Amino acid sequence: MLLFADIPVNPLPAISTTRFRSGQNPFITPNLLTTGGTLVKQRQNPISLKSLENCCLCPRTCGTDRRLSAGYCGCTSVMRAARAALHHWEEPCISGIHGSGTVFFSGCTLRCCFCQNHPISQGPVGKEVSVQKLADIFLRLQDQKAHNINLVTATQYLPLILNSLDLVRHRLHIPVVYNCSGYERIEIIRALKDYIDIWLPDLKYQDSELSLRYSGAKDYFSYASQAIPQMIAQTGPPLFHTETADSPSGQASRSIMDQGVIIRHMGLPGHKEDSIRLLSWMAENLPKGHFYISLLSQYTPSHKSSRFPGLNRRVTAYEYQKVVDAALNLGLSQGFMQQKSSAGEEYTPPFDLEGI
Repeated sequence: MLLFADIPVNPLPAISTTRFRSGQNPFITPNLLTTGGTLVKQRQNPISLKSLENCCLCPRTCGTDRRLSAGYCGCTSVMRAARAALHHWEEPCISGIHGSGTVFFSGCTLRCCFCQNHPISQGPVGKEVSVQKLADIFLRLQDQKAHNINLVTATQYLPLILNSLDLVRHRLHIPVVYNCSGYERIEIIRALKDYIDIWLPDLKYQDSELSLRYSGAKDYFSYASQAIPQMIAQTGPPLFHTETADSPSGQASRSIMDQGVIIRHMGLPGHKEDSIRLLSWMAENLPKGHFYISLLSQYTPSHKSSRFPGLNRRVTAYEYQKVVDAALNLGLSQGFMQQKSSAGEEYTPPFDLEGI
């Protein structure tokens, strides 16, 4: 995405230092620990290679043995990705000056009829990536001056991705971003505490009938409304630092996020009321000052949206402005709004296997 502007009330602060992760990987440690000379069996961890044998990584809990066949997400135990490159179209504090080090993984736990990334989320596009290769990709993106490592739709491969992070965590000095749909199990979010610095979840729907109709997940809000508060609890208030670099017009400065949560919401045509209900839920249930919002106007009819009356058009300026006004009236003034010109297929990344 691109063409963001700060919601014009509270600008991004330029403060603080990066939060460093520490400790051993709880997902690779042996299953038996010695305590006072006694072998004690550890509690089963929700993220492990073993979990792929009876997969419950996402709310679908399909129970598939992914060594043998694909789960609901369309993925086996072989990790696949479609792009790994610097990305300049995220929120300004994520893309920064040099770009976000995005890795777009294949597969998805939702079935959004309007998905702009459908060639990789619901289609065959992607290339096999080993644990070691992904670790090397992380370091390469850091060498290219990425401000962060941005894991896009990663839930279905978490046991493998965490192994990759462990191989290089002593050499990785930039934050790790978890860029997800918001449709997550709270147990998985808790298990990621020592790995994720920045959470970038969607909050798509409050109405269960809409989430069922458009994404095949009637229980979307019940899971997202548990997962997002947990993300905020794990990171605490947002922290930033300021970076300055040369640009064609002179020196450019930008606040770069080191830790925190940015909740994205993309309004759908004809459904501004559901958007406003979500904003009301945020204002009433989330700790003020502990998260940013990002209100997206970029909805573009895509994939199967033409099959659903009302979705085969873009969001009007009136609809989007009503949502922005509601956010400000509710006191949700920390965050970003998006220019209307961002609604276009030209802003969807090319899934050409670059960097894979």
